[in-house]
Amino acid sequence: MEISDELLCLFSATVREEGDRYVVEVPKREIERGSLESGDTYRVALIDGDGDGGGGTTTSTTQHTGGEGEPQPPVEKGEVRYVEVEDIGKQGDGIARVERGYVIIVPGADVGERVKIEVSEVKSNFAVGEIIEE
Repeated sequence: MEISDELLCLFSATVREEGDRYVVEVPKREIERGSLESGDTYRVALIDGDGDGGGGTTTSTTQHTGGEGEPQPPVEKGEVRYVEVEDIGKQGDGIARVERGYVIIVPGADVGERVKIEVSEVKSNFAVGEIIEE
């Protein structure tokens, strides 16, 4: 599946019926992080949460786990992705958060920047990404 470079956020949600319409709730954290603005209009893509392509009625998230049952990092060394820098660490490096709040440290990035990075190092609780395009 190809993901657009315009992707602002990614989350799992359930479609629920509300009178004569159906509603997909946006998590409050997406507004608080500045990914989205309340009242703005966005394009929405829905992806089958079951992964079977059958258009199931429930939505779920799959987390890959290691031998000890711990979730694996959501990134791999060499992976290229766009991230938004949300904070600056104690040593002056940019900090971005991706799936499940996993941290990617981005040296040389400033708060608010959306940059294209290549993941150069992956640890269980954080990764390091080098800027390849600003």
